[in-house]
Amino acid sequence: MRKTANDYCGDHKRNDELKDEVYRQMFRVEEGRPGAAGQLAIALLRAWMSLDSSSRTASHRSWLRKVCPLCIRLLETAADSAPTGDSCSA
Repeated sequence: MRKTANDYCGDHKRNDELKDEVYRQMFRVEEGRPGAAGQLAIALLRAWMSLDSSSRTASHRSWLRKVCPLCIRLLETAADSAPTGDSCSA
């Protein structure tokens, strides 16, 4: 199946939406908002799952490789400072 210009625009828009979601949750984790760590984990999973589509760009993969270590550190910090047994509640 051949891709059209609209397909590429849609892919780019979806990539931007996934990035926005991850960044938004990263800021919420930094602010210490309840449930933000779980939401960040979900946002990262959505971004990684989107790579199953062959239409995702190399720049999206590169961005994920750069942002994931930062997100993991945020999640670990949130888990260390959260009350026992509730580190990633949504």
